[in-house]
Amino acid sequence: MGDRDISETRGTAPGRLWAGWASLLAQVERLTRRADSEDLLHDAYVRMAARAGAPDNEEAFLVRAAVNRARDAYRRERVRGVQDCEDALDRLRDEGPMQDEAIIAKARLKRVSEGIDRLPPRTREVFLLQRMDNLKYREIAEKLGISQSAVEKHMARAMTFLSEWTKDW
Repeated sequence: MGDRDISETRGTAPGRLWAGWASLLAQVERLTRRADSEDLLHDAYVRMAARAGAPDNEEAFLVRAAVNRARDAYRRERVRGVQDCEDALDRLRDEGPMQDEAIIAKARLKRVSEGIDRLPPRTREVFLLQRMDNLKYREIAEKLGISQSAVEKHMARAMTFLSEWTKDW
């Protein structure tokens, strides 16, 4: 959509302002000396568009409103300090997994759970004691009355089966 299209669809004033946007922006940048001059000018334009009546001099209104917003921002920064946008984004960032990652993880967990259910009863018991209860092989052997070597063999059997069971997941 070109400049002419905007003025035709929105009337003459917005089209005229759109055509002169670069010069308005240059004025705001010169007067405020801020990196966010375009944001300030845009906010002023939105404020003007929300008003019931059009101001007598739209260009002057926009520049004055943008400069006033810059002054407000300067005063706020003097009191609160300069806010770093990266810092604000870090506070908003969600450290949790993405939805698709969570769904995939649930599916894998379900697959592993099904695999654990398919293990022989003694192997499943040894595996769960080690993985869920965090017992050492020696403690499992004492608890079940089997040798530590048997615990190692059950764990090897469980790990081999589960790695094959979940191979393509």
